[in-house]
Amino acid sequence: MKIGFIGIGKLGRDAAEVMNDAGHEVFGYDVHERFDLSFEMKKTIEEVCFEREIIFVAVPTPHDPLYDGKYPTSHLEPKDFDYNIVKEVLTEINNHTNKTQLVVLISTVLPGTIRKEFIPLCVNFRFIYNPYLIAMGTVKEDMINPEMIIIGTEDGSYTGDANLLINFYKTFVNVETRFEVGTWDEAEAIKIFYNTFISTKIVLVNMVQDVAEKKGNINVDVVTKALEKSTKRIVSPYYMKAGMGDGGGCHPRDNIALRTLSSELGYDIFDTIMKAREKQAENLANKLGELSKKYQLPVVILGKSYKPDVEYTEGSTSILTSYFLEKQGIEFKFDSEPEVAIYLLAHRNKFYEYPYPNGSVILDVWREFESENKEIKIIHYGNTRKL
Repeated sequence: MKIGFIGIGKLGRDAAEVMNDAGHEVFGYDVHERFDLSFEMKKTIEEVCFEREIIFVAVPTPHDPLYDGKYPTSHLEPKDFDYNIVKEVLTEINNHTNKTQLVVLISTVLPGTIRKEFIPLCVNFRFIYNPYLIAMGTVKEDMINPEMIIIGTEDGSYTGDANLLINFYKTFVNVETRFEVGTWDEAEAIKIFYNTFISTKIVLVNMVQDVAEKKGNINVDVVTKALEKSTKRIVSPYYMKAGMGDGGGCHPRDNIALRTLSSELGYDIFDTIMKAREKQAENLANKLGELSKKYQLPVVILGKSYKPDVEYTEGSTSILTSYFLEKQGIEFKFDSEPEVAIYLLAHRNKFYEYPYPNGSVILDVWREFESENKEIKIIHYGNTRKL
């Protein structure tokens, strides 16, 4: 098919390349120059829309930088996403398209936004909402092997446009992929509640860790492994490893944004979730501060990004933890050269081979690191069992 793709950023680039690699003719457009792509870039939205059968829109719906989750946000007023970029792009697309063309929006929005804010701008083309469930660092893999593909139409039916999009995805996704079709509003809700369910799960699992630290004689992994196996009614095994809080460009900000809807319902569990997330980071910082004072050593946080093997720091709980260290006046660094210090292993697996100098203290929130070097001290955060 002839595909246009607007927004060739950290999500759009890999997504467009997957489509192009599947044999579709992809033209891309972005406000920034992009290089070393497998598909052709156009200089204007008009050019990227010309004679395209499907036009994907993957532009940001950003928050104010204070709201991405790397610093405390629970004291701030609830704030929805900023939809101005989407509105500008849809308005421009409307000037250069017709009813033979289908526009597919990927960007994350709150339930009710499309019907209220965007549809009045979508006069000349057909429209579907199709938010992705993908993670930074595994975009291409997640495109090909998604947990599900979410498709939102006006009335939630398998219209011709929904089937057109499903058949398009079937040219490159796993044959067992399930497609969930609903109204625009239902698709909006599936996407944002999927992310916030994960955040809630991580906060609850990390609460067990906090209980272990507070009460003593508890190994958090014994508790969570018991819950992990309770798949009949409670949980699946995913996100059942207590450690650092969730992060990235989606999860913290989705919880923050959903407070907008919660306030209309008369209760705000997402405010509590974000407070718990921040308190868990503060508890970890307090532990680091306690160790720093006890051993008279600086703190080194290994892993500044929000997860291993990506460079992005949006929503990083490592940075959030450092915020509370700074409030205590504790000296800290990120990813520094080896020195005798208190080391926080913020990334699972990533720094297990790091050359820790003798005299160092390692705080492992994943409770996996072991070493034959008896000159370093290893503390498994959340395991307070007395041997």
